[in-house]
Amino acid sequence: MEDFTFYSPTMFVFGRGNVKKTAKLIKRFRGSRVLLVCGKESALKSGLVIKLEEILNAAGLEHERLSGIEANPLCDKVYEGIEKGRGMGADFILAAGGGSVMDTAKAVAAGIPYDGDFADFFYGKRIEKALPLGTIPTISGSGSEASHDAVISFGGGKYKKSASGDAIRPVFSILDPELTFTVPVYQSACGITDIISHLYERYISDSEDTNVSDRLIEGALNAVKDAAPLVMADPKAYAPRAEIMWAAAVSHGGMLGMGRHEDWNSHFIEHVLSSHYGCAHGAGLAVVMPAVFKYYIRQGVDKPFKKLAERVWGINADVDPALKGIAALSDFFRMMDMPSSLGELGGSPKDIDSLISELLYEDGGKGFAGGIIKLGEDACREILASMLQ
Repeated sequence: MEDFTFYSPTMFVFGRGNVKKTAKLIKRFRGSRVLLVCGKESALKSGLVIKLEEILNAAGLEHERLSGIEANPLCDKVYEGIEKGRGMGADFILAAGGGSVMDTAKAVAAGIPYDGDFADFFYGKRIEKALPLGTIPTISGSGSEASHDAVISFGGGKYKKSASGDAIRPVFSILDPELTFTVPVYQSACGITDIISHLYERYISDSEDTNVSDRLIEGALNAVKDAAPLVMADPKAYAPRAEIMWAAAVSHGGMLGMGRHEDWNSHFIEHVLSSHYGCAHGAGLAVVMPAVFKYYIRQGVDKPFKKLAERVWGINADVDPALKGIAALSDFFRMMDMPSSLGELGGSPKDIDSLISELLYEDGGKGFAGGIIKLGEDACREILASMLQ
């Protein structure tokens, strides 16, 4: 097990109807002037944003709204939010929506007190200071409600960059599974795929003696595997929605990765796909993950996949258990109607050179993607080509 320091100050308030506690929680963390960050449609159509504004008004909390956040959020909205937040003297950021909304809110929270360009944080500078923020996720998947990470797109959406720092961990997150009842089945499947990727990419490790986190990750994967078909069959079933919502927070809250090296090559590659094709993050991951994992197995990294095949997918084969486990994962994605090839995302063989260029060389690229295996141009070409099949 590797040495580590873990700090997670987020207060999770889980269950039905807890949105009514929003103002009380904001005041608990000394907020008085709130910038409410929300998406383009769903949180507005559902009435959640109006309800929150009524709650803030009743509590005497000043507030303004930053709306219109879209999937794969752009830096333009962050700049707009920073300007609006400074103008109103915001001392608290509240995000109501999906991962894109929460990530935008985090970037705004870091940018308001910062003297320079907030983009510095997405090009290598660690976030050390930010306004406090609370989150109310309306879709389960990104885990942003529990993490110290944010992803924002630059260059007109061409480059997806990440930033980290404990300062942008939410001080509270209200998790009400009923807020996810109206999420379309396809988007629910994308979120579930993202949860699975967070678990797999922490499990894929070259660290030894990690039995505690191994078993925690396996348990979370089994819970997601059991709950996902129930969500697909009945989107308004509370119990499986609750399991998926908590799994999203647990999978990306940090604890499951403590004491172990983590991968993330699948995420690195997918960021290029969603930037290039505009696909949902989870849909891209459903295509990328099996291809990357099969490449790893060909390189002799098969131990984690053998364990997952047995402990999650119930495979006890004498021949190719690791590959059979990946096949079971792919079948699971297909059960949720996730894409399985680059062509289904709109890709073709002629795209591979430009995808490699964007992944490895553009916007400060170093010529490789670095998980537990460093992927250079030949490896990326092999992986991308396998996604066409």
